Amino acid sequence: MEGHMTICIGRRRFIATLGGATVWPLATRAQQPAMPVIGILGGGSAETFAPLGAAFRKGLGENGFVEGNNVAFKSLWANGQYDRLPGLAADLVGRSRR
Repeated sequence: MEGHMTICIGRRRFIATLGGATVWPLATRAQQPAMPVIGILGGGSAETFAPLGAAFRKGLGENGFVEGNNVAFKSLWANGQYDRLPGLAADLVGRSRR
């Protein structure tokens, strides 16, 4: 009976530890402030914007904004299909409210 009691206590400790391990990262993540998002919407393609986008990111980096660290980018491109722009804009706004 004593061996059985030890197994139960060990199992309870294991479950409590496992439960604490899964909740802790979620709690830590929930306490972090929301990261600002810069939305980029273009009628062209990502390839045509690439040089300008690189310069834009470089300028932000020189001012302390590092993508993935303290700012995020969401880019949507119409690829010349300008009738898609209203839907892409709505999608971009919807993403910023999540």
